[in-house]
Amino acid sequence: MSTWKLQKLVYYAQAWSLVWDDAPLFDEPIEAWANGPVAPALYQEHRGEFSRGRWPLGRIARLTKTQRETIDAVLRFYGRHTGHWLSELTHMEPPWRDARKGLQPGERGKREITTAAMAEYYSSLA
Repeated sequence: MSTWKLQKLVYYAQAWSLVWDDAPLFDEPIEAWANGPVAPALYQEHRGEFSRGRWPLGRIARLTKTQRETIDAVLRFYGRHTGHWLSELTHMEPPWRDARKGLQPGERGKREITTAAMAEYYSSLA
């Protein structure tokens, strides 16, 4: 999987966990980078890599049944799309757009997409 796509799937898993489970999957922030949402802590783990086939730090056994169900649902819906498609989708949605206000297209930025903004927007879609 491309690391670009991985970042977008992590974003959507976090967003839908906030809506469906009333809890975040993880505590690290997500930022509104030029090419879409990015979890900087995750980025530091795959920086310089185009794709990843395995994730040695991942421990599926640490996830609850509810968390696995949320991730599986996100993968079923969003996983069939490319990283580019997912990035374009995030660019149309208010959480990313609002966090990027005042920045030019393509301009670097590290503004956080808050969990409150994600929960508010995605709960309106549920």
